Amino acid sequence: MALSGEASAEIEAPIEQVWPLIEDISTIVDWQGGVQSIEILERDGDGRPVLCEIVSDAKVKSIKTRVRFTHQPPTRLSWIQEKGDVKALTGFWALDDLGEGRTRATYAVEVDPGRVLGMLVKGPVEGVVRSILVGSRPAELKRLAEGG
Repeated sequence: MALSGEASAEIEAPIEQVWPLIEDISTIVDWQGGVQSIEILERDGDGRPVLCEIVSDAKVKSIKTRVRFTHQPPTRLSWIQEKGDVKALTGFWALDDLGEGRTRATYAVEVDPGRVLGMLVKGPVEGVVRSILVGSRPAELKRLAEGG
């Protein structure tokens, strides 16, 4: 069983203002609900985090993942789990310049929780976890970018 989804939001801010918020992975604990901690393990030649250990509240338990990020400024930030409590995790942020100082931010993630965690994340809990993992992310970024 995989938990996956994609959600978007139109943000009243230019892509040049939105991209730095996404790219600054070290601050996600401040604005992404459920993220409990982040430790930067490796940076690229430009000083950007590329390997991080993230602890998130998955409602049924806290999960730890070691995630490798790929930066493609100013439109895409992708990630893939290298190690962690879930069987597999991939995702991305994609930004589209809508012109007139507006940006569409799309967040997508696919998580294979594995057999044991998958048994815990069923029924109503699955919907709550999916909402946290996917549905709320673009709205959180919109709030941050628009200063709300």
